[in-house]
Parts: sequence; C-alpha cells; structure tokens
Amino acid sequence: MNDAFPRSTPPPNMAPIDFETELGLLPLQGTLPAGLRGTLVRNGPNPVVPDPKAHWFAGDGMLHSFTLADGEVRYRNRWVRTDFWRAAAEGRDLAGGFQTAPTGEAPTQHDDGTANTNVIGHAGHMLALEEAHLPMEIDLPTLDTLGATDFGGGLHGSFTAHPKTDPRTGELLFFGYGTPERLSNGMSFGVISPEGRVTRFERFEAPYASMVHDFMVTDRHVMFPIMPLTGSMDRAKSGRPPYAWEPEYGTRVGLMPRDGSTADIVWWRGPACYVFHVMNAWEAEGSLFADVIQFPTPPLFPRPDGSPISDKTPPSRLVRWQFDFSNPSREFTQTQLEEIPGEFPRIDERFAGLPHRHGWYVRRAVSGPGEPQRLYAGLMHIDHTTPKRDMYLFPAPDMVSEGVFVPRAPDAEEGDGWLLATVWRGATNTSDLVIFDARAIAAGPVCVASLPHRVPVGFHGNWFGERT
Repeated sequence: MNDAFPRSTPPPNMAPIDFETELGLLPLQGTLPAGLRGTLVRNGPNPVVPDPKAHWFAGDGMLHSFTLADGEVRYRNRWVRTDFWRAAAEGRDLAGGFQTAPTGEAPTQHDDGTANTNVIGHAGHMLALEEAHLPMEIDLPTLDTLGATDFGGGLHGSFTAHPKTDPRTGELLFFGYGTPERLSNGMSFGVISPEGRVTRFERFEAPYASMVHDFMVTDRHVMFPIMPLTGSMDRAKSGRPPYAWEPEYGTRVGLMPRDGSTADIVWWRGPACYVFHVMNAWEAEGSLFADVIQFPTPPLFPRPDGSPISDKTPPSRLVRWQFDFSNPSREFTQTQLEEIPGEFPRIDERFAGLPHRHGWYVRRAVSGPGEPQRLYAGLMHIDHTTPKRDMYLFPAPDMVSEGVFVPRAPDAEEGDGWLLATVWRGATNTSDLVIFDARAIAAGPVCVASLPHRVPVGFHGNWFGERT
C-alpha cells in the first residue's frame, strides 16, 4: 500500500463506522482538569454506504462529541442528516459528489452537501461545514441536524469550511469559491455580525479557477490564496478530473483591505505550491505575514490527464509567507520554519489575525528506508521565542487528530491552557480522548478518556464552552 490514500484500500482507521451511540462516564486515566467544562466536537467523512471508488473528501459528515464536566466525560456521535445521507440511508442514489463529473441533468432533489469538514460556533449557532454548500445548523448537545441556514437570506452559494472569527469584533469572515457557477473562477466574500446578520456579501473573479480550502485574515486585510490545483468544467464533462494539478499557473494571492471592497483586491505572485490550512496571519513593520502548512504538490489529486502526481504523500511543512508592501514587483516570499512535516495547524484563537507566539500541528513520524510513513503520528508545539521544540510521538501505529486549544481562563496568557485531540490505538482498534498541557505536551497527556470503539480519521473540530 502506498501513501497516496488509495480508495480501494484505506489506511488504518480511515474506514467509516456504521453506528451512532451515546456513552456516559468514560473510563479515565489521570485527572480531568477542573476548569475544563464544555464539549469538544469533531467532524469528518463517514459514508453510510462505503464506495471504494469515492474520494476521501466525499463521505457523509459524522460528528463526535466529548462533553467534559465535574470530573466526567460523556460521548455521542451522529451523522449529519443531509440529503445525501437520507438518500444513502434509504437506499436511493443522489447523483453528484466531490471530484465527480456533472451529469448535465437537472437535479431531482435539493443538494445540501455533506457537511463533513468542520464544525464551528457563531451567534449562538453550531454549524457543520464543508466548502461547496451552505452551513448546516446542528443542535448541541444532541447533535441533531436542524437544517441548512442562509442567515436570513444573506448567504448565497458555497461557504468555506474555514471562516475566521475576529476575536476583537466578534465578526465571522467567510468566502466561497467556484460560485455561483461550479468549477468557475467566481468567488464570494462576506461578513456575519456577532448577532448573526450578514453585513457584507460581494462577488469577484479570481485569476483562474482553483480549489481554495482556506484563507487568511488580519486586523486590516483579507488574503485569498489561488493555487494551481485548478478546476475545469470542460475537463469534468470530458470525463477527466474536475480538480487537477497545473503548476504552470503559479500561485496568486489576492490582498484586500478590510475597509475596502473586492474591487480593491491586488494580486501578488509566488511559486507554485499547495496549502490546505493556515496557522495564522498578521501584519507588522510594513508587511503581511502568514504561517501556512505548505505542500510542494497537493496530495490526493492527479494531473489533468488523471495520472498521479506521485505515489507518495508529499511532505508538508510550516512555511512563512511575507508580503512586503515596499516590493513593487508584488512577489511574496516563502520561508520554511520547521523541518518536521505535519498538517492541521492551530493557534490560540484569541490571537487570530495578530502576531502569535504559540502554535500546534499534527506531525509525521520519521520513517526509515522502505518503512511506511505515519502521517498523523504525534503533536508538535511551536514557541516562536525559542528554537527548542515541544513534541509528543504516539507509539506505532497509533494516529492522532488535529489538536484543539482551550485557554485555561478567558484572560490567561497566550498558550496557557489545554490541547485536546482524539487518538486511534492500533493495538486495540479503539480511540481515546487525550488532554495535554498545551505548553508542555512532551510530558504526555494529563488525562485520557477511553472509548470502546474507534473514531475514524476526520478533519476538524472545535471547543464549545459550557453555557451558563
């Protein structure tokens, strides 16, 4: 088995589970931090009807929640009840799906997506997200699906899985790509107020059609990264890959002042690369900066003719982009910050859009010649004030999820708090919730809550503090 995640033989713990359950009083090792009260909710693809030919990104969304309070941990999981989920559960076929060619026929049923990528909170709502449809509202704590929401008619078309909450204003900034026409270079940008009202919604065109998974926001700018994982309706209609790698297009990043409009976007250039996830962005001393997890070529996607780019997942590393406003060429620079490859970067979100000191990501294990790569082998803590790195490696073949930071208190200094993740235990084929001191992860988890079953490899999660 190679490391490109072949659909016919999924890597360990990527296959879906086929049940929903609720479990109380999970067995604990260590001590649950007394001040940690709330719910961690994670999201990821979990197809009702597994299809070995389907892309990993296409599975029905399943939410997993761990509720912590009074020294106890409780768990539940639920599928997001989308149209695709209902069709699969009832044995019907709802045409479409990620990286599939359009049929050319008008849909006979409303398509509200898979809602399988992220889950966030805003204006009192919990929202399950992917990036080609509207948000799906979810009830907490039941995880019941309430349905798609357009926030009073203010949203139209695709909505990113990675909107950004401004910690100073409470606004939610978002974008969409391939909209309103699928696989086009049309994009949108908007803002939702802290109260849940869409206060901005604008459309614009990117230099070319691209898969834009994430974007960057600072206190004064928004950045739209357009990278050469290109989209093409002509290619899709001819039976070739809708999304494919075309590095000759290079990378373009649109810089927009937040007090301006999409008509003010200025496009900068850089070398071809691909980024799924941004750690943070900020501005200082006449430049914009963005720390990103950068791939030399995108994993899981082919060339335009359908041939693979590589038979292995390329290494992705923490890289800093700099946009120097004094540079008349409008070319940005890329500087690698870390040697250890990884993915799923996170920060203390209270510092989103500002200079940050602490960050975390899921790291690879170093493999010897001929040994399989372990993509999600451990957790890495970055402190930009010191070259010394704080990291924890799980024993093979365990796999860990993205770590989610929770501050110890609302006014705690940056990075003072807890890092929560789920880990699949290869020896028992079960999963645990692990809780680390976020600034001392090398010491190991301070508490472990164990499940009798596994939580499949997913994408993203967030913390929902106890409501008072």
